[in-house]
Amino acid sequence: MAISRKDFLKLTASAALFTIIPRKVLGGKGFIAPSDQVTKGIIGVGGMGRGHYDYGGTRLVALCDVDQNHLDAAVAAASEKVSAYHDYRDLIKDPNVDIVHIATPPHWHAIMVVEAAAAGKDIWSEKPMTRTIGEGKRIMEAVKRHGKIFRLNTWFRFEDIFYGMGTTVAPIKKLVESGLLGWPLTVTVGAHTGFNWKFFWVGETHLPPQPIPNELDYDLWLGPAPAKPYHAHRTHQTFRGYWDYDGGGLGDMGQHYLDPVQYFLGKDHESPIKVEVDAPQQHHDAVGTWRQIIYTYADGCKIILNGEDFGDPKAPYIQGPKGKLYPGFVSDIPNLPLTLAGLPDPLPQRTDFMECVRNRQSFALNEVNGFRSSTIVNMGLCALRLNRTLHFDSDKLLFIGDEEANRLIDQPMRAPWRI
Repeated sequence: MAISRKDFLKLTASAALFTIIPRKVLGGKGFIAPSDQVTKGIIGVGGMGRGHYDYGGTRLVALCDVDQNHLDAAVAAASEKVSAYHDYRDLIKDPNVDIVHIATPPHWHAIMVVEAAAAGKDIWSEKPMTRTIGEGKRIMEAVKRHGKIFRLNTWFRFEDIFYGMGTTVAPIKKLVESGLLGWPLTVTVGAHTGFNWKFFWVGETHLPPQPIPNELDYDLWLGPAPAKPYHAHRTHQTFRGYWDYDGGGLGDMGQHYLDPVQYFLGKDHESPIKVEVDAPQQHHDAVGTWRQIIYTYADGCKIILNGEDFGDPKAPYIQGPKGKLYPGFVSDIPNLPLTLAGLPDPLPQRTDFMECVRNRQSFALNEVNGFRSSTIVNMGLCALRLNRTLHFDSDKLLFIGDEEANRLIDQPMRAPWRI
């Protein structure tokens, strides 16, 4: 049947109206129309959060911080009008926010990720993923249960020049997969290979109480952490030096350094079965330094972490029974570049977070493999706090025969906070 020009215009007008129906009405909770710009809100804008206003063409629509000075400065720095929140729960409830970017101290990460996932948001989280192994389990469960897309913000497994190696991780992965180094492998991470453990992230053992600044909601900053008198060194730039909030230089940098190791060793679905420490006795509140931490996998692979100025300054970065790889991608294998050129490349990775969000595909560093690299860090922190060797069940995700260590896996939270 023929259609008049008048009727045709009516139909096309109706179609045009249909295309601007809000995405959550059009496709249900979490649906993002291909033509829509993805929006985000950032929780924690004192440091890292303010450095991520734009990525992948997203539009910033909301900011949150418990320090009013931080929040005011962050709002002023935004290129357009944004909603400003004091309480993270209000930002998570904001229907205009698609992605929640979490840039708070690590003791908040798990609660915020779980609540954001339950609210239908996708999540971009700063490292470390969590400060305990148990909190990492809760994140995996929540992201899976709610079908959300999660990205952990350490990128060395897929881009940027890796510390001290003069190359991205891809050629290292290619070398390991080739078998030219043999198996099992020992990876040594230390200052001689360009890795700085930031041992200035240590706590102070005697902190006299100080008045709480008017601009800071200290009770909400603490959140699930134990209630302790305010001191400026506990918060903001120096919080990493206290067990309640992070784990010093290992907590700060560990996932940057160790996630790529996990990746090129092919350990994305398992954890070490033993961790040994050589360190001074740690303070119950303030994180200290360490000399060496050694992880061993079930197949004999090892990761050795050398503290600053500790260990062999000429040690190879990777050593196997057939060959060695040194900093700068220098090897004792003859004609290595030519040999690698003729070998298969590693499998491709999904490294465009916005594309993953739109297509509902898992990101290259997600809640599962991110949990495993976070667990490497947290195993080391548990052994460091207890100052002894720990044995770990990689499947049950529990320490073997050590109840004190297992209590560090699921640490209590201050009421009323819980996951």
